[in-house]
Amino acid sequence: MRDALKLSYTAVLVLQTISSGYSYGFDIMEITGLPSGTVYPALRRLEQQELIKSRWETEHTAFADQRPARKYYQLTRQGKDALAHALQRYALLERLATTESSRRR
Repeated sequence: MRDALKLSYTAVLVLQTISSGYSYGFDIMEITGLPSGTVYPALRRLEQQELIKSRWETEHTAFADQRPARKYYQLTRQGKDALAHALQRYALLERLATTESSRRR
């Protein structure tokens, strides 16, 4: 595992948002309040670090919903581990994650 990996607050926020079930760029922007110029570069870096992986939805699905195709993201095992370590570093985010999961029940 990449114990020495130090993630920025933004990267952790994006990982946490994906972990909470928001899986495509616009959703992540909406939930975090971060602009696209911050979210999409963070997503690219996280994917390069193999903390997330992505897949495009089918054109058929997007066409049926009359919108462009979406790229969906999910955490990898390394991403889950990195998020767990980072939440210890950023205590406020850990409390927000707990609050979010209790709301979803």
